[in-house]
Amino acid sequence: MPQDSTGLATEKMDLIVGNLLRVGVALSGAIVLVGGLIYLVRHGAEAPGYHVFRGEPADLRTLGGIFRDAVALRGRGIIQLGLLLLIATPVARVAYLVYAFARQGDRLYAAIALIVLVLLAYGLTGGQA
Repeated sequence: MPQDSTGLATEKMDLIVGNLLRVGVALSGAIVLVGGLIYLVRHGAEAPGYHVFRGEPADLRTLGGIFRDAVALRGRGIIQLGLLLLIATPVARVAYLVYAFARQGDRLYAAIALIVLVLLAYGLTGGQA
């Protein structure tokens, strides 16, 4: 049964989305694993102090701080970078879908995907987008 060009385009789009998600999750998992190993090598023998709550250090609360710590090969910074990539993976999927639907000329789905992308950006920035 031959497929029309729309069927081929949809199949190609599905393949790209699937690969994007697979690569994003695998890469983020590998980055988190490397960061975890670095952290354990450097801090694995330390006894945890559960009697005092210590939140995340200030340098790991901003994108710039996370990138600086990751480039400096600090375990927690690398772990945070991997988690950011994990969060960015479905966002990249939606951004790609906006592009793909617009390129196919499907205005309705492009608009819906764009609305979803805007809502994701709004939610990820804490409503300060």
